[in-house]
Amino acid sequence: MIKYITIVLLLTLSFISFAHSDEQHNDKEKQAIIDILSSIKYGWENGDGTPFRKNFLDFKGARYIEGGGQNAGLDSLVEHHVEPEKDALEYLKLHFSDIEIHFEGNNKSFAWAIANTRVKGKVNKNGREFDKSGYQTFLFRKVDGFWKLVHSHSSSRDYKPKESGSHLHN
Repeated sequence: MIKYITIVLLLTLSFISFAHSDEQHNDKEKQAIIDILSSIKYGWENGDGTPFRKNFLDFKGARYIEGGGQNAGLDSLVEHHVEPEKDALEYLKLHFSDIEIHFEGNNKSFAWAIANTRVKGKVNKNGREFDKSGYQTFLFRKVDGFWKLVHSHSSSRDYKPKESGSHLHN
């Protein structure tokens, strides 16, 4: 009976240790993705393509959907969307909230994230200010031990504060 109890305790401890280790691994992986999103936020706000070039996987067929349009490839996104906005806008503020991150596959080499977004800015040319809210989806692939963003899709509309009793789908 003591052998049986000892075996059960050892198996339980092993399982708890494994589950805790897996949870710590997931926390580390989630933090890596949050760090990427933070650097992308910095890149958008500052018209800096460096975080995009570091964290996006540049491959033939890559497309990034932003503001109702699409950029085919990383160069297009950075050179025709991110960097020009620095000169076109007096300011740009981007906020991600309620970030959900999910891992897929046996080796967790694919992840996706969805976030609420809020973007505010002011256009230099005409002084028009905008305030939009919506959602953004990010797809990631683990390449050589690092997460790389392979696709993003942003959808937003004019910000309207939620009224009491409003529904998720308007």
